[in-house]
Amino acid sequence: MTGRRDRQLMARAVSLAEDAWGSTAPNPAVGCVLAQDGRVIAEAATAPGGRPHAEQAALQKAGGNARGATAYVTMEPCAHHSDRGPPCAAGLAEAGVARVVIARLDPSERNHAEGAKLLERAGIAVEVGLMAEEAAPITAGWEFRLVHGRPRVTGKFALSIDGRIALGSGESQWLTSEAARIHAHMERARADMIIVGRGTLEADDPALTVRVPGHEHRSPRPIVLTATLDRVPPHHKLAARDPLILASPQAIDRLKVNDALLEGGMQAATAFLKADRVDRLMIYRAPILVGNDGLPATGLIGAQHLSELHNRWRRTHVEALGPDLREVYERVR
Repeated sequence: MTGRRDRQLMARAVSLAEDAWGSTAPNPAVGCVLAQDGRVIAEAATAPGGRPHAEQAALQKAGGNARGATAYVTMEPCAHHSDRGPPCAAGLAEAGVARVVIARLDPSERNHAEGAKLLERAGIAVEVGLMAEEAAPITAGWEFRLVHGRPRVTGKFALSIDGRIALGSGESQWLTSEAARIHAHMERARADMIIVGRGTLEADDPALTVRVPGHEHRSPRPIVLTATLDRVPPHHKLAARDPLILASPQAIDRLKVNDALLEGGMQAATAFLKADRVDRLMIYRAPILVGNDGLPATGLIGAQHLSELHNRWRRTHVEALGPDLREVYERVR
């Protein structure tokens, strides 16, 4: 039976996974805490690049102290053998842990419930479901890639009430509040890659870094959408960060990453929407009216009838960030 201390320790595992989110592709970000009598003896998250797994790293830190411990993991330990390392479920069993508390079962076809079964066959008590809802967003991009074979693309927009991204002059700093901007930068930190179009590259010369103290190291790799460049010219800020060039939105299908954040501008957003490569919309809406002379978020996306546009998006979240609203919509597929 799980109790209050169990929840506290799983919350710590979720926090560890959140800190690794955006750096572990092609693997999901997982957190693991090992505890004896409610006291943490070791903890770890999936390492950058996906190896070692969280459980492997935590067991290495714990050494012989893992025997009789409880492991709290945000996703079911893997049960399959890989060239990159042994199964985590087997490692936990060999280390002699007495109990494993799992937030969510692994949804992948080859591993679903297999790790839990392996642990139970070894005589280890297994409990599933503690803080499953809190752990789910961390692996949503990875799970999307399992199903669709490509990264999940989130289109991020900072908008006025009337759907404008800037004044007619192009001025857009700052349309939203500081609270919304900090949140948006943390969303950058959780992305494997961040996308802009060539127009934004030329007009704004963006850095596309994470500018939240303590999280600067989590800036995602930049992507520039352009069919006419094979590299970013050296006078741009992005040139030093090994940006990837995509000639079309469809080219994102070949990338082995989990989450890509589409930040701008209007032409890039339109191209991705027309190609049906936007899977999630994240809108930061400021309580201001710009008017018809302001710049729209997108151009023409090719709809001939309103009936084509209904039932394509489902709102999943709304929250206040200072004076602004953050709205999240999922593409219905």
